[in-house]
Order: sequence, then structure tokens, then C-alpha cells
Amino acid sequence: MAKIDVYSRDAKAVKTVELNDAVFAIEPNQQAMYDAALCYLAGIRQGTHSTLTRSYVSGTGRKPFKQKGTGRARQGSTRATQWRHGAIAFGPHPRKYGFKMNRKVRQLALRSALSEKLQDSSLTVIENLNFEEIKTKQAVALLKAFGFERKTLLVADSSEDYDNAYMAFRNIPNALVVDVRGLNVYDVMNADRLVFTQKAAETAGEVFA
Repeated sequence: MAKIDVYSRDAKAVKTVELNDAVFAIEPNQQAMYDAALCYLAGIRQGTHSTLTRSYVSGTGRKPFKQKGTGRARQGSTRATQWRHGAIAFGPHPRKYGFKMNRKVRQLALRSALSEKLQDSSLTVIENLNFEEIKTKQAVALLKAFGFERKTLLVADSSEDYDNAYMAFRNIPNALVVDVRGLNVYDVMNADRLVFTQKAAETAGEVFA
């Protein structure tokens, strides 16, 4: 099993922990990662766009002028698609963009994303996120201690008391705190730095294996 240092909140190495190779040390599958990220982004699309067809557009449906004798092209309605204030042809309508992804492929994608972060030295393990009080100042101090200036994803375990940390990091644009069981491929790929608590890293090794 791969060994990685565990840091205190002031960025000092205090011990080491073993990570499950089945989760953190596989060969990343780029196609599975791409498909999983695409599936996630498609699933969060609202799909509420709607356009008016001839059945729904407001206005009269009468014929604007007689069929013959005017010298103009024949017209059947002023609400046809070629008219100003007319209907929209083939416009978008409400729909769901989400699609199904096989469970094993989804699991492979998450293991691949985690393994890639470890290979890129973008994964850090800290002792915990137990903040005594809700202070954004403490959250900023933690990020500054490690030199994390770009997008940072912090992963904790539900058995830990990380509610204060969640609230403290909520005001920081480039930081996000999530539960390890709610981890998704897109968030992992989108983050420049991935930070696990020790408990979350151990849970990930058990749950995602």
C-alpha cells in the first residue's frame, strides 16, 4: 500500500498513513473519467428552455390576404415561422439531459480520478477538520499554511465533526468541503488540490475499493 504523510492543520507532518492501492494507485482510465464528468454535468442541467410553436404563439391565425392576385407570395398565417412575431420552428423544449452510467464504470472513474491526483502529487492528507468555532479566518489560515491558492476540495467523513469547518470554508470562493460518501468525479477533476482528512482517506479506501 502507498504511504503518505499526514499533516497537522499548520502544515507539519506528524505521521504517515497507508492508502488502499485499489483506490489510490490504479492506472487512470481517461475515458471513464471523461464519461463520468460528462454524466454529472449533464445531470445538473435544468433543461427548462422552451420556445413557442405555432400551437402556442399569441395572435390571430387568419389568412393575412387573399391567395391570388396580390403579386405577393401566398401566406396562410401571420404567425408562421417566417413572420415577425411568428412561431419558432424546431426550437428547444423542456427536456432532461441526464443519462445513465453503469455503476462499475462510475466506480472506476472515481478510483481513476483519485489515483491521478495522488500520482500528480496533488493529494494531501490532514489530521482533521475539527474547527472549534465557525471562523473563516481559521479556514484561510489553513489554506495559507499549505500554500493552497487555487481550487481546493476538502473531503471529510460523516463521523467527524466538520460542520464548523464546512461553514467556515463556505465563504471562500475556491474552497469546497464535501463528505467522502458524496464525492464525485467532476469535483475531484475540477480541483487543483485534493485534501482528505485521515478518517476520510481510510473510509475512501474501504468504500470505493
